[in-house]
Amino acid sequence: MSLAPAGRFAPSPSADLHIGNLRTAVLAWLFARSTGRRFLLRVEDLDDRTFSEIGTRQIEDLAAIGLTWDEPPQWQTTHRARYDAVIERLQAEHLLYECYCSRRDIAQAPQAPHAPEGAYPGTCRDLTEPERATRRAETGRPPALRLRTDTFVGTVTDLVHGTYTGIVDDFVVRRGDGVPAYNLAVVVDDAESGVDQVVRGDDLLPSSPRQAYLARLLDYPETIYAHVPLVLNEDGARLAKRDGAVTLAEIGVERALEQICRSLGWPALDPDGMLRRFDPAGLPRHPWVYRPG
Repeated sequence: MSLAPAGRFAPSPSADLHIGNLRTAVLAWLFARSTGRRFLLRVEDLDDRTFSEIGTRQIEDLAAIGLTWDEPPQWQTTHRARYDAVIERLQAEHLLYECYCSRRDIAQAPQAPHAPEGAYPGTCRDLTEPERATRRAETGRPPALRLRTDTFVGTVTDLVHGTYTGIVDDFVVRRGDGVPAYNLAVVVDDAESGVDQVVRGDDLLPSSPRQAYLARLLDYPETIYAHVPLVLNEDGARLAKRDGAVTLAEIGVERALEQICRSLGWPALDPDGMLRRFDPAGLPRHPWVYRPG
């Protein structure tokens, strides 16, 4: 039985949510609820630089500002089997290959013909088994697994940015340490949960063509994207903890909601009030510069 369509918010528990994260969560909730979708919460804790206690605080903060979700929050670390199954499927279809390149190796490698700048140059794509054995001995570390793609670019349609074309290279699906890569995990999780609407910060827009390519390869339903502008500090850099009082514990629920509403051109409202006013076409298309106080 197919799942009802859903939107989601998926924070990484590496640090407490700041006002910019909370704003993106509110927008993801508004997009989902305004289109009759379920709203889900997923804690992306695969990385070893994440902490369960921070994930718990993130969930509490989202509930404190009035967001609701339709299923218990999911933690990625409980779903390793689903990622492994997809990796095994791709391996069986001969769509993966071992990569021994470090970031420095990639930066210093010559660009592949016709490949856009920043694309993986294909260094390990056609290694023979003896060459792979030599690279294993030379590097002394387990290889990553890359997806063997058949294109250099892909195009997605975004509700905020319109048509976007970006790199689709042979991207990593499992890191050398055995952890499923972001681009694989989010695609698999969204499909397993019925998520067909992805609302997130526009710093992640460049990853969407790779993810859309993988989803098509796995015969997953097409995803609707909406990448919303980031929140910046007064210097024009991405908002961060070092910018002062930016977390919910420091700002307070009432002030946080007031600031989020102001950034969207609204008077102070609770989430239900925001939902009554919400119109995606009226969203700001430029970053919000956050000024504490």
